[in-house]
Amino acid sequence: MTDDIARSRPLTRRSFIASAVAAAIAAGCSSDDDPSSGAPTPTTVAPTPAPEPTPASVPAVDLPGDPFTLGVASGDPTESSVILWTRLAPDPLSGGGMPGDDIEVMWEVATDDAFTDVVRRGSAVAMAELAHSVHVDADGLEPDSSYHYRFTIDDFTSPLGRTRTFPAADTSPPNLRFGFSSCQNWEQGFYAAHRHAAAEDLAFFVWLGDYIYESGAGDGVRTHNGPEIMTLDDYRNRYALYKTDLDLQAHHAARPWLTTWDDHEVENNYAGDNSENADPIDVFRDRRAGAYLAWYEHMPVRLDPPDGPDYEIHRDLVWGDLARFFVMDGRQYRADQPRDGESRPLPGFGDSASLGVFTLADDAADPANTFLGAEQQRWLIDGMAASTQTWNFMAQQVLMQGLNILGTDPPLTVTDLWDGYAGSRREVLEQLAANGPDNIVVLTGDFHSAAAGDVRTDPFDLDTPVVASEFMATSISSAFFDGAEALAALVLATNPQLKFFDARKGYTVCEMTPDALVAEYRAIADPADPDSPIETIATFDVAAGTPGVTLRP
Repeated sequence: MTDDIARSRPLTRRSFIASAVAAAIAAGCSSDDDPSSGAPTPTTVAPTPAPEPTPASVPAVDLPGDPFTLGVASGDPTESSVILWTRLAPDPLSGGGMPGDDIEVMWEVATDDAFTDVVRRGSAVAMAELAHSVHVDADGLEPDSSYHYRFTIDDFTSPLGRTRTFPAADTSPPNLRFGFSSCQNWEQGFYAAHRHAAAEDLAFFVWLGDYIYESGAGDGVRTHNGPEIMTLDDYRNRYALYKTDLDLQAHHAARPWLTTWDDHEVENNYAGDNSENADPIDVFRDRRAGAYLAWYEHMPVRLDPPDGPDYEIHRDLVWGDLARFFVMDGRQYRADQPRDGESRPLPGFGDSASLGVFTLADDAADPANTFLGAEQQRWLIDGMAASTQTWNFMAQQVLMQGLNILGTDPPLTVTDLWDGYAGSRREVLEQLAANGPDNIVVLTGDFHSAAAGDVRTDPFDLDTPVVASEFMATSISSAFFDGAEALAALVLATNPQLKFFDARKGYTVCEMTPDALVAEYRAIADPADPDSPIETIATFDVAAGTPGVTLRP
C-alpha cells in the first residue's frame, strides 16, 4: 500500500479488484489518554483536517436493510495502524442478504466519539466473494493512542468502535494490561463474560480459539442454526449467528483483539489433514478451505485471505520493549493425535478412549510427531531468541504444562493436548531454555477450565528446569465435563506442576511491569444467566527473571 491510499486488505489471485482508494494522509495526532492502556497520557498534536475521500469505482447498490447487523471490530495493531473490520449482512442468518455486487463502504477514524476530529477517512470495497466483509488497514496513526472508528453506506452508519495503536517498539511503556479467553459455545451459555470484559480497563484482548462451534442444533440454553456445518455457506451463517450476540459485539467494539483459531472453527479435534471422523483427505481439505475462508471473513486480522485449505496465520506483535506476542497455530500443521497407548476407565467418566485419553507411548515421545510443524516451530524459536522484549507470550491453544490424570507411570492424559506430542514439546522447550528469553508466558485456552502452573522440559519430572509460566483461561461459555469438582481435586493431587484448576466460566486479566506480572482469574456465577455477576477467584504472580507461578493466598 502506498502512503496515500487506504484499502481493505486482501488482494490475491482470488481477489483482484482494488479494495479501496484515496484515503487522505493527515498530519499525525494523538488521542485522549486511554485509562485501559496503563500508559502515560500521550502528547496531543493538533491535527490537520482529513480531506474527503475519493469514491471507489463501484456502482451504488440499494440495500434491503441495515447492513451493520454484525457490528464492528478491530485487531492486530501496530504502532501506526490497526485493522478495522465489518461485514455487510442485512439478513445475517441467510447468507447475509446482500446483492451479488461489490459494495463501496466509507470509513472514518477520529480522536473523539463525536467525530469532530476525524484524522483518517477513506473508502473500501466490500467484495461479494468475501461475503461483503471489509478489512481496512487504517494507517498513519500515532503510536500508543486511542481512536474511535465507524463505517457508513448511504444513510446507514455502523455502531461506533474504539481501538488503539501499540507503543513504538523503541519505547519503554511502564505497564500493560490485557485479557484473554477462548471457547464460546453458543448453545452452552450466554456471553455475560464478554459483557464484563468489555467494561474492563484493558488495552486489548487475546482470543485463543473456538470462536464458533461446528456442531448441529442441540438442546442448550439457545440453539445452533441448523445441523453440523460443512460448507462455506454453512460456516458463514454460523459466524453470523455468533456475531449477532450484542455482548460479543460490545466487546469487539471496546478494543482491538489478537485472534487465532483452534479446532471448532473447522471440526472438533482435527489435526492437520486428519479429520475427527476419518474423512478422505481431499474431502476434509475442501471443508477446511471453506472454514478457513469464513474465519478470515469474520476476524479483524492483518492477513490476506486464504486461497485454499492452507493458510499461514502465525504472526507476532510488539508492545514497546515490554512485551512480544507470538500468535500461534496449533491445528493446521500438527500430526495426528497418537492412539498407541492404553486407555483406562476414569472414575466417574467411563471409557477414557472416547474422551481421547490414553497413556503416553512411542508416538507421543517421537519429536517427528510434530505439534507446530517445522516452519512454525523454527519461527517461534528464532523469534524468541531474537526478542529484546521483557515478557514474551505464546498465544496458543492447548495445555502445555502436562496433565497426568491418575498420577500413573506412564502418564494417562488427553493426547489432543501437548502431552500427545511430548517429544515435540521437549524439543521446543529445550531450545527455548537454551536460546530463548527469560520471561516466557504461555497463554492457553481450549480446556473449558482455568489452570495455572509451571512449564518444564519434562512436565512430570520436577528435576527438569522450569522454562515458562502457563496461564490457561477458562471458557466464555463452553461446558466442562460433568463432575468437574471431583476431577479438579484429582488432577491437583496428581500434578505438582499444576497450581490451580477451576471449571467456572470467564476470562483472565494480565497486568505487567518490567519487574512482575499479575494474572487474575475472573469467573461468572452462571453461564445460563445472561446477567450473571462476576468475581475474581484467583490471583497469581510471576517475578521477572524467575519462571513459574505463585498463587496468592
